Amino acid sequence: MSSTAGKVIKCRAAVAWEAGKPLVIEEVEVAPPQAMEVRVKILFTSLCHTDVYFWEAKGQTPVFPRIFGHEAGGIVESVGEGVTDLAPGDHVLPVFTGECKECAHCKSEESNMCNLLRINTDRGVMLNDGKSRFSINGKPIYHFVGTSTFSEYTVTHVGCLAKINPLAPLDKVCVLSCGISTGLGATLNVAKPKRGSTVAVFGLGAVGLAAAEGARIAGASRIIGVDLNPNRFEEAKKFGCTEFVNPKDYNKPVQEVLAEMTDGGVDRSVECTGHIDAMISAFECVHDGWGVAVLVGVPHKDAVFKTHPINFLSERTLKGTFFGNYKPRTDIPSVVEKYMAKDLELEKFITHSVPFSQINKAFDLMLKGEGIRCIINMDG
Repeated sequence: MSSTAGKVIKCRAAVAWEAGKPLVIEEVEVAPPQAMEVRVKILFTSLCHTDVYFWEAKGQTPVFPRIFGHEAGGIVESVGEGVTDLAPGDHVLPVFTGECKECAHCKSEESNMCNLLRINTDRGVMLNDGKSRFSINGKPIYHFVGTSTFSEYTVTHVGCLAKINPLAPLDKVCVLSCGISTGLGATLNVAKPKRGSTVAVFGLGAVGLAAAEGARIAGASRIIGVDLNPNRFEEAKKFGCTEFVNPKDYNKPVQEVLAEMTDGGVDRSVECTGHIDAMISAFECVHDGWGVAVLVGVPHKDAVFKTHPINFLSERTLKGTFFGNYKPRTDIPSVVEKYMAKDLELEKFITHSVPFSQINKAFDLMLKGEGIRCIINMDG
């Protein structure tokens, strides 16, 4: 066991003291892991739009002070009582949703929505005792989605850690712990396009580009990117996009444009924006008889999906997915192996990197819409 096992560790963390204000690098105390918990030394973390969304706290319950971060790679420092499948030194990716392996969802071959460890954005404490493992001068600093990777050390439930190949470079594969796997899995696990088929991807942010990458890996012949920002089109070619549609360029619904381009509709569509109009367009643009649309984006809580029932009766299928239908502990190690085998390219998703001391620069880049993923090196 490491020399720090069982002891409180003092380390740097980027603390969000209030909504929308720059993060502050503070010295925090990180308590040892309790039963079924693991303390992880984070080496690299990345900024995902979900962090920014909850940091802005415009549409949800604000929980502050808080340590954000949920896309990361690290090494197990110590384990709590009852943890048998992880040991100090193991390389892991923390994941915002978990896999307890015991509930009905975890035992189902079809679901990855664990009853115990499903994402909970309002909970800022650990399940074991309802308390935080982070503190400053005895005052609790709250967790975020069970991961809180903007800290040199974090404590997470064992079910939210994917044990991966120790040879995999953590500064690359860390992006697989959220957005990239979500988009990739939405295509490969849920839409399942056949080789030679046509796929439309709505929204060309990180998740949408990963969905396009999935279509490329599946051998789709046409991958049509749909986005309101024409600056994204050139970048999307690297991820397999063959054509681009900007809905603003047409005076009719984009689903009609896509149907005309593809002789009646695309075989598969993947929606990655969360905007309800895009969701409806993504469904209505698939071909009757066999078309499948997959919703990935998270809509506004009051949004309502409206379409004519004949669209279902004419044999179109609408599906939803969560984290690309991947079970974190069971499936993510094999996604890492796809990268190791050079079947999956991750470097092209990584457009920026900053030292931990400059983490606010990563937020600035995302707020300006620059780049896809920014890697934060915890050493810096």
